[in-house]
Amino acid sequence: MIKKNKPQVLFFILFNLFFTLNSFAQKSIYAGIEIGRRAIKVSVIDVSNIKKADYKILSFWTERIPFADHIGANGQLTPEDISKTSITVVDQLKKIRTDYKMLDENIFIVAAPVFASATNVDVLKNKIATLTNKELEILDVNEEAKTLVKGAIPPVDYANAFLLDIGAQTTKGGYIDELKDNKLEFIPLELNFGTMTLTDAVEKTVVNKSQANDMSAYQEKSFDYNTILRKKTQELFAANPLLMKKDKLYLSGGAVWAFSTLYYDENVKDHYIPLTLQDAVDYDAILKNNFGKFTNLAKTNKEAARVLNTYDQKYLISANNILIACLESIPNLATKKVYFVKEGQVTWLISYIAERSKKINTNF
Repeated sequence: MIKKNKPQVLFFILFNLFFTLNSFAQKSIYAGIEIGRRAIKVSVIDVSNIKKADYKILSFWTERIPFADHIGANGQLTPEDISKTSITVVDQLKKIRTDYKMLDENIFIVAAPVFASATNVDVLKNKIATLTNKELEILDVNEEAKTLVKGAIPPVDYANAFLLDIGAQTTKGGYIDELKDNKLEFIPLELNFGTMTLTDAVEKTVVNKSQANDMSAYQEKSFDYNTILRKKTQELFAANPLLMKKDKLYLSGGAVWAFSTLYYDENVKDHYIPLTLQDAVDYDAILKNNFGKFTNLAKTNKEAARVLNTYDQKYLISANNILIACLESIPNLATKKVYFVKEGQVTWLISYIAERSKKINTNF
């Protein structure tokens, strides 16, 4: 009887083995829906080794909605924001569950810290909870630097690296100090200059308002202001002598994304892109003396076009001034490896996965 039905038995065994393996594979797939300041972003990743930050992005989707502008103007989310966000989250969650058949516990929904200031944010939270049976978590602005470090630095490098994220308002980051008894302490880093704030500060030094839009005048004032910028970055590193012991620096934020995209002009698939101070200096020369090279690049390169649609020449100069000032202020820079964290959109998701991994100590 068994011999007679051998083909059927073998098929049944293989069939069950396939679904067993398939079910196991889904445990490595994670999804994140981020309701950001100006867009909803959806990421799905397959994690091979979370300690080494070895993962593959399976899909990424985004839709722009100016939430922060609405919250800033009215102190709350508009009814249209709440309705559209809820519908989008439900639709994207349904798509994720259908396409990847992943564990529900591996799906996270978060909102940017700015949502905490919306007086009616609970309406959005309750609506999403009712429609999806998932909690919408508001990211804590006081934990933002820590989340960046957990998600941008590969956990295997936690003890041996530090992070700087050059944002619009500030440059923030941090590092981890190893204490006794396997205890860790998070040390934040912050520079009160970001791409926009530095540009604003430089523009205020242009006394002759007829020169407000004169690029040569801006560059001259920007060069003069570098003295103040360097002093601030040098003070930051002098106040953190433990950075001397760190062998690696990870950089994130729009400023470094712009530099990497425009200067390297490559479709790099690695999550971490090596860069040098000399590269930043050479890029700086093109920014100031041959900007047409980048405008021409944007005509054929979609990512370069996205950079120039996001930042004008002034912002790009300010961004790179911060980058160079930071790199020049790092003690023994020549002995350290510097990397750009390319996949900034999944940093928070990697952080969440690391926090839930039994193999990684994120108790800091």
